[in-house]
Amino acid sequence: MKIDKKHLLNYSILIPYMLLSGIGLIVVYSTTSPILISNGLNSFQMVVTQAAFWLFSLVMIWIIYRMKLDFLKRPGVITSVIVVETILLLLSRFITGTINGAHGWLKIGPVSAQPAEYLKIILVWYLALQFSKKQEQIEIYDYQAITFNQFIPRAFTDWRVIVAFLIGLVVIMPDLGNATILLLTVLIVISTSGIAYRWFSTMLGLVVGGSAAVLASIWLIGVKRVEQIPIFGYVAKRFSAFFNPFDDLSGSGHQLANSYYAMSNGGWFGLGLGNSIEKRGYLPEAHTDFVFSIVIEEVGFFGATLILALLFFLILRIILVGTRAKDPFNSMMALGLGGMILMQTFVNIGGISGLIPSTGVTFPFLSQGGNSLLVLSVAIAFILNIDANERRNAMYQELEVEQS
Repeated sequence: MKIDKKHLLNYSILIPYMLLSGIGLIVVYSTTSPILISNGLNSFQMVVTQAAFWLFSLVMIWIIYRMKLDFLKRPGVITSVIVVETILLLLSRFITGTINGAHGWLKIGPVSAQPAEYLKIILVWYLALQFSKKQEQIEIYDYQAITFNQFIPRAFTDWRVIVAFLIGLVVIMPDLGNATILLLTVLIVISTSGIAYRWFSTMLGLVVGGSAAVLASIWLIGVKRVEQIPIFGYVAKRFSAFFNPFDDLSGSGHQLANSYYAMSNGGWFGLGLGNSIEKRGYLPEAHTDFVFSIVIEEVGFFGATLILALLFFLILRIILVGTRAKDPFNSMMALGLGGMILMQTFVNIGGISGLIPSTGVTFPFLSQGGNSLLVLSVAIAFILNIDANERRNAMYQELEVEQS
């Protein structure tokens, strides 16, 4: 008896994804139309582009959902993908110009690509494949099994060297927002590999402690001196805004201060959809980094909470797929991708609220950005495929038991 995967589609993941993507199109139009109109352009220009990426994403979801997962487990496939990704990262860093103080974009005609976004899925895929092959060794030797019992990586083929090299390319863009998400996502995949919990606690403590040390160092040295470093001058301005955005309202603190104003304007129930004040030239990047501030201003904290609840429901359903999966590769892929979406949400909200320095990270599904939407959609496609594959294997096992 053959069980077709089309009957195993997880609607508890697909429907929230569709709803969030639909809300995202409304938000993109709301946040971009005033700027486009003021510049004498078509008010639907950006939302049409976003919709085109979404339609392409739906096609990708259908293709990936029909794909056999064994294809992802071929070493040659992931090796080829990493080589291509490395080339794209190098080109975007050393060949292209800067946008908002950072490299990272490759333009091919009217289409722009952001390789750092693709790296999120690639690292989860690569690490899940690496660690899934070592389950027996991890069960016996714990953390030493994935580090070859060596504190210092032994060769360039060591996964630690490859991961550090790829994230390092993102850091020197400089794109510290995506680098932070990548680092936290890597920690999540490592923690789900089967190693003891104490290792994850230790690594998380080192990351938090290191971040606190960096912030303290910048505060002690002074932002003005840090700005003189060629690579991180623009990033230093974000740290300046983090310490006190109201010290320089016309400069580094302009975005964060107006983000506060937007959220304050929204109150509990908002000013009404399309009625934001801050998006009309007061808050730069209102359609990307700070889009959720505009959402709060227009639909209020109550409406924004409902959107967050829908997003967290989606993330929890993804995590549930990972925890239920029997195959180690499937489990780590689902948990890693769910963790990636969670970290992106945390970093964005942390940035617009001043809990952490602003990083330029987009809000999942709502921000204008075709690359971000495409990456999130591909992640959803992999998770839907994994869930259907796990459920079908469970059905086959039940049938074998009944027949025996």
